[in-house]
Amino acid sequence: MVNRKDLDPDASPQAAFGARLRRSREERGLSQVELGTPMGYSGTHISAVETGRKLATLRFARRADAVLETDDLFEREWREMRQGALLEGFPEYVEHEGRAVELRLFDTGIVPGLIQTPEYARALADSKARRGAITSEQADELVAFLAERQATLVRPRPPMLLVVMDESCIRRQVGGPGTMGAQLDHLLTFAELPNTVLQVAPFEIGERRALYLPINLLTMPEMNVVAYAESQMRGHLERDSAAVFPLLTAYHQLQAESLSQSATVDLIRKVRKGYP
Repeated sequence: MVNRKDLDPDASPQAAFGARLRRSREERGLSQVELGTPMGYSGTHISAVETGRKLATLRFARRADAVLETDDLFEREWREMRQGALLEGFPEYVEHEGRAVELRLFDTGIVPGLIQTPEYARALADSKARRGAITSEQADELVAFLAERQATLVRPRPPMLLVVMDESCIRRQVGGPGTMGAQLDHLLTFAELPNTVLQVAPFEIGERRALYLPINLLTMPEMNVVAYAESQMRGHLERDSAAVFPLLTAYHQLQAESLSQSATVDLIRKVRKGYP
């Protein structure tokens, strides 16, 4: 075959996806055009995915499964591929996050992901790509994945979402004045929702801040509480109540020391005046 590019499935998850797609297509005697047409993609697009020049989307993976009759093989491989940009342990947490009936979040430095705007999230992801921590394709996937997580919270009966942010989250500019101004506006809108509580832990509480590292506490439908925390290298989901309950107590203590929601809104509006 002319100009056939050899594939190395071990080069990356993206390369493994492309190699599997080519193998499945050739086993069925299909050309790239013959596969692409019923999938809704051009033969050129199929070629780009097979050779790793273009990252497959969830829609692409599902269409491949439907046309090639591979059940959910490509969708599962796509999800595994996407997790390459995620911290170890985080995918397990996300499975719990999507089922939780109440989420209690505490973060420092940056606005928690579940209440980030797309532009704010993009600025953070692009910064990681510029530092070489992830690829530009993985940056795209991080932003898309965050949007999916946020969408799971929009349900007929949405979970309660309680957020405490260190004051640094609203003081540190991310993505430029326009992006940060829009993010602060989004926080004000978030605070108006009936299933949310938003509080800022001000700098002035000093040593009375009961938590010093970000933590997520999830109340599950069975009413058990799990905790999730991250180090620089990996995330950890804690289910043992003996370890979780002290964290829940500390969270309650933090809420008591933090600004009320009305005072938090006033502070965010004050900070917002500094942006166009």
